Amino acid sequence: MVSIGSMAAKEYTHPELSQVTLNAALQALSDPARVTILRAVIESEKGEISCNEIPLQLSKGTVSHHFEALRDAGLIRTRVEGTKCLSSLRREEFEERFPGLLRLVESEVV
Repeated sequence: MVSIGSMAAKEYTHPELSQVTLNAALQALSDPARVTILRAVIESEKGEISCNEIPLQLSKGTVSHHFEALRDAGLIRTRVEGTKCLSSLRREEFEERFPGLLRLVESEVV
């Protein structure tokens, strides 16, 4: 944690994509809620999105778990801005590691 005055801001860790296996990426993409989150990130006009901008009927803890799974699989990068945690797609890095996989997710009909 990084201390900011009397408040602490969470630091997120992001794996090197060379360390992410195809199995880990596919497992992260196997959950419909995670695909919904990923699509919301992809479709975001700003290129990043906070978790409360995605209409999911899940508890806050479950949503946090899904964001963590996507981060651990190298799909998203999360940064803290004030009180918000903003996530963006690691498109170029992920595409280099797993060519075509994101296009399949984007084209899949829900």
